[in-house]
Amino acid sequence: MTSGEKIKASQIVFGLSRELDERSLAAFLRLFAGQRLAAVLIPRMTDEEISQTIEGLSSIMRNHLTEKEYHSLFLGDSGQDS
Repeated sequence: MTSGEKIKASQIVFGLSRELDERSLAAFLRLFAGQRLAAVLIPRMTDEEISQTIEGLSSIMRNHLTEKEYHSLFLGDSGQDS
């Protein structure tokens, strides 16, 4: 699935196989991170929900990315010295 391709709800299916779970999670996260949804959802979130979301995502990145990967992939900092 390319970044410009429209994601259909039927493409998001969990629990059938690891491969489908991975593809579905990628599609889900792209939809979740969309500007239109964020503009509506974020102002409605409580402070606790915002903190929980940030902590959960940060924890996953800490568990699975090196510092160099974090700077390169998440922050887009290709000049990170390690």
